[in-house]
Amino acid sequence: MKVAIQKLPKSIIELDIEVSAKDFEESRKRAVFNLAKDVNVKGFRKGKVPKEMVEKMVSQEKILQEAIEDCVQKHYFLAISENKIEALGKPEIEVQKPPVALDSPFEFKARVSILPEIKLPDYKEIASKVKRKKVKIEEKEIEDSLNWIRKSRAKFTLKNASCQKGDFIEIKFIEETTKEANKDAFILGEGHLLPGIQEKIVGMSVGEEREIETEFPQSHFRKDLAGKKTKVKVSLKSVQNVELPEANDQFAQNIGQFKNLEELKKNIKEGVQQEKETKESQRIRQEILEKISERLEIDVPEILVGHQKQQMMEDLKKRITKTLNISFEDYLMKIKKTEKELSDSFLLEAQKRVKASLVLREIVKTENIEVPDKELEEGTNKFLKQHSLSESTQKNLDLGQIKDYTREVISNEKALQLLEGLSK
Repeated sequence: MKVAIQKLPKSIIELDIEVSAKDFEESRKRAVFNLAKDVNVKGFRKGKVPKEMVEKMVSQEKILQEAIEDCVQKHYFLAISENKIEALGKPEIEVQKPPVALDSPFEFKARVSILPEIKLPDYKEIASKVKRKKVKIEEKEIEDSLNWIRKSRAKFTLKNASCQKGDFIEIKFIEETTKEANKDAFILGEGHLLPGIQEKIVGMSVGEEREIETEFPQSHFRKDLAGKKTKVKVSLKSVQNVELPEANDQFAQNIGQFKNLEELKKNIKEGVQQEKETKESQRIRQEILEKISERLEIDVPEILVGHQKQQMMEDLKKRITKTLNISFEDYLMKIKKTEKELSDSFLLEAQKRVKASLVLREIVKTENIEVPDKELEEGTNKFLKQHSLSESTQKNLDLGQIKDYTREVISNEKALQLLEGLSK
């Protein structure tokens, strides 16, 4: 087998592969053997028909096509293996010269995307110049968290009077521009309606309707509505008093293993501290990766960008269903975009994410970061447990792929820890 490799733009290579007549004849023999499995001849068991009879009963064109497919598959994978090529996705095959005689070679081209060669800048120096911000905890944050806990344990009782700020209310409303009827329930003053609506709900009684003038904020997700005035017809369905438990030692003891209120507040502070530290770590890591990526001049493989855009689309669909409680089709109608237009808008972010993943991959190689077997086993088991997969489902999974994914996640985390540890 002869292989000539040519580099093309956008991290694509073209392999010109020439297979000897002898090797192609081996593929031809396998083709006849495989086709014989489907040939029925009286007096012979299926799959036991002599080769000579098979060649007479099956067209030479069909034998040749089967032989070409066998030869391409075998020698393409042999070519990328021998040349240590990290191919991405399926190759594009073009047959150049089918054999016309028994002593003729077979030639074909294969174009495939590959991981680009990456020359990392001095990533340690870049990381060392990223500064960590000091995390501060305000007393208000602790009080807000404490009040959230109190609200989660509040008592609700029906109220016969008009609603006031702090009451729990249920409403129906219709926005005149979109003509959509919606329901909502929230503590008055803490809802997420359009500006000015909650203030004008104050004083309404159950069964009462009001038409309230407002306008869409400039930051509204629908650009055609941003800043426009509209009217919303609101009807009040129910009002409830919200009785919060008093924040004292007894309250602290009731919700957990806390001796008193001060101990609960200390625990809340530690939780807020940890959350902020985690966010700061994420910010630092992202900034370092972005600064390293900015110094790279590479052709990002389109196949990886396409996969990333697809993943971003799937994540968006899940968020829309979960948070907005509407179908993806309705969401597209609201933003007046097609799925393709939305996908195209992901391009720059997808390229950015792919670049970051390629940077991490190269750092893992450069630093010789490895994942011990025990750590890999624990990570794989954790993955299976987190996804609540039944034993029967696990049996049908490719455990090797899950382990490869887990190994990549763990090694990337180690690389990120290294970079973060270099920041000041």
